[in-house]
Amino acid sequence: MDLPLNALRAFALVYRHRGVRAAARELGMAHSSVSRHLGELARWLGVPLLHAGAGRAGLVFTPQGEALGKAVNAGLHEIEQAVAALREVRPAHAVALSTTPSFAIRWLLPRLPAFEKAHPKIELSVLVDQKLEAFDDGRVDLAIRMGQGPWPNLHCETLMDDALYPVTSPAYWRDHGRPSRPAQLAGLRLLHDRDPQAAWDLWRRAHGPAGLALQGGARYASSDLVLRAAEQGQGVALARHRLAADDVAAGILLRPFGALEVPLGPSYWIVRPTAARPRPALAAVIDWLSWQAAGR
Repeated sequence: MDLPLNALRAFALVYRHRGVRAAARELGMAHSSVSRHLGELARWLGVPLLHAGAGRAGLVFTPQGEALGKAVNAGLHEIEQAVAALREVRPAHAVALSTTPSFAIRWLLPRLPAFEKAHPKIELSVLVDQKLEAFDDGRVDLAIRMGQGPWPNLHCETLMDDALYPVTSPAYWRDHGRPSRPAQLAGLRLLHDRDPQAAWDLWRRAHGPAGLALQGGARYASSDLVLRAAEQGQGVALARHRLAADDVAAGILLRPFGALEVPLGPSYWIVRPTAARPRPALAAVIDWLSWQAAGR
């Protein structure tokens, strides 16, 4: 039988979430595309799956829709479990690590050649994801996450602390009078990171100026983007030390206000399932990460 698998998956998520919009978000597709899948599936089956004109309580499924929703979700769950079991039998020397794009680009990737030299037999894969990895599908062995941990139902250990300080390009600094006091920020273009833990308000409260306007300036979706904008001379960014330190050391970025900073405390965490003792390859990766963090 030639099953309409895409339509069935869409329907399963609509049934699971009891709504088209939530299903569309999880599938990464337009609301209208999910609705089209539902219509195609109903036509293919020849029976209605949803009652017309559902009220505010959400979608109302017909008896046929209820039966199909339960069956398809049960089938997908079995498939997910089988896939997770297969992924768990990957080679003992293979380790999959998940982290955010900015941390991967700015901190982890420059250090991976050193890891490969120290552990040539371990195959380390890096996946980037903005969300905290749930570890429930077997794709990931551990994650490095930024934030105020620890998180429930996970084994969390502190990797590094962090601090915030302004950075800009040498050219922007020279072209704007070589500012050296926080009060001079009022005349500069601020670049904003959407990360709430790297907001300019934290700097304003710690070092001023008290009247610093925070409404203007460009806003960027990641710490890497805001630092790249600063490197290109677009303004002054409030940087996480761990992500900006290499560029500051290389002279690509400079700290106009010297050693002034806002300490953030523990900010990076090694996160993994609460299962038993990690296998040797995973333990080696964790030890290496901690060693790199200790070396700043």
